[in-house]
Amino acid sequence: MRKVSDFVWEIPAEGTEAAVPVRIYANEKIAQSMTKDRTLKQAANAAKLPKIVKNLLVMPDGHEGYGFPVGGVAAFDADDGIISPGVVGYDINCGVRLIKTNLTVKDVKPKMKQLMDSLFKNVPSGVGSRINLGFTKTDLERVSEEGVEYIIKKGFGFESDLERIEEHGVLEGADISKVSEFARKRGVHELGTLGAGNHFLEVQRVGQIMSSEHAKGYGLEKDMVTIMIHSGSRGFGHQVCSDYLRVFSEYQSKNNIIPPDPELCYAFVNTRPAQEYLAAMKAAVNFAFTNRQIMTNSIRKSFQEVFSKSPDELGMELLYDVAHNIAKPEEHEVDGKRKKLLVHRKGATRAFGPHHPQIPGIYKQYGQPVIIPGSMGSASYVLAGRAEAMKETFGSSCHGSGRVMSRHQAIREIPASKTLGDLDSKGIELRVRNKKLISEEAEWAYKNVDDVVQSIEGAKISNIVARLAPLGVAKG
Repeated sequence: MRKVSDFVWEIPAEGTEAAVPVRIYANEKIAQSMTKDRTLKQAANAAKLPKIVKNLLVMPDGHEGYGFPVGGVAAFDADDGIISPGVVGYDINCGVRLIKTNLTVKDVKPKMKQLMDSLFKNVPSGVGSRINLGFTKTDLERVSEEGVEYIIKKGFGFESDLERIEEHGVLEGADISKVSEFARKRGVHELGTLGAGNHFLEVQRVGQIMSSEHAKGYGLEKDMVTIMIHSGSRGFGHQVCSDYLRVFSEYQSKNNIIPPDPELCYAFVNTRPAQEYLAAMKAAVNFAFTNRQIMTNSIRKSFQEVFSKSPDELGMELLYDVAHNIAKPEEHEVDGKRKKLLVHRKGATRAFGPHHPQIPGIYKQYGQPVIIPGSMGSASYVLAGRAEAMKETFGSSCHGSGRVMSRHQAIREIPASKTLGDLDSKGIELRVRNKKLISEEAEWAYKNVDDVVQSIEGAKISNIVARLAPLGVAKG
């Protein structure tokens, strides 16, 4: 690993089997920490995949994952390249959504216990969590193919929400017939649920404004209360990934393909397995966007219950919703030429710069909002995409703080009492269904999110706009 600048490092491709270099965006402390596990080995392995272009990227929140590092970005030729379920990840379209309000900390603090109780009731969380909102198999099928617009027409949100969701809440070309019956059974009662692990619902306040120009453009003000949702496609998306890992493994065996790592199985995009996976993956993407939309409706309901005002009166509009685990066709410049690429982001956020045609008109001059959740008890951030990211990282940024401890290690080394004491000292209300998560998701099991986002800004990928501090956290 050689130093390119204070915030950029590189593992050259020369003298290895890699097709492209690996680029790491991090300060020195974070970059060196990645050498302590398999993060960089996984990245170097993935750089050997066929038809990969330019660089394989590792963001500062990067850590070891399934075959491919979480916090990784890889782009392949869209016409004759490959697609890999392992490079997308199990939790397809795990992502983050930020909802604004016109409430301040002063308004909310006296009612935090009541508010967190209502949110915990209305937004089910935990392994196998389910909700009965009357959805049918037909609803699931239409959600999977039509995305958020379908559920808004059924009364779960506002038309104005659509513009503030990546891809307007739908990837075209989804096909529910390519999704197994088992995945569908898992999904129908999970729409509107948070899940477990690192997924959370958090009530926050805008603690610091770093860029007043961007904050004004995004409608953020100091002490404003916001709500962040971090969740994905639940068992539906997990099953899609599991099903197609088996399909791709059989495809590779028949075609004598040996990937650089068994967990990096792939198929060429112009083959039947690849096209069927893409159609199923898009269905899971649409499911996840819609899942967050339904939870938004439940959150608005909770605020209405507690504050006796309508969501409209409370100013509960979306700031933005971004996907973290996804593969999408995009156009980017490579070696001075515009190329159509299939960009895989796994634990990475799209961060398009100002005036890009795919970001909402209201944000055109500021760049796409980039929402970076922290760990339980730590800060989260709003950033803005920069033009440099379009040239440097396929318009990508980090997605969170990134683990430094496995879940087992965190349980062994971080007593729940330490986390509870820390949250209590900060005045943060906690609601959790599985007490193991108190240790597993402790702040110290993750990198320092301040270091992570400062690395992103230092590498000129995104501008820091605002720092958000938690008031209440709900987890599975």
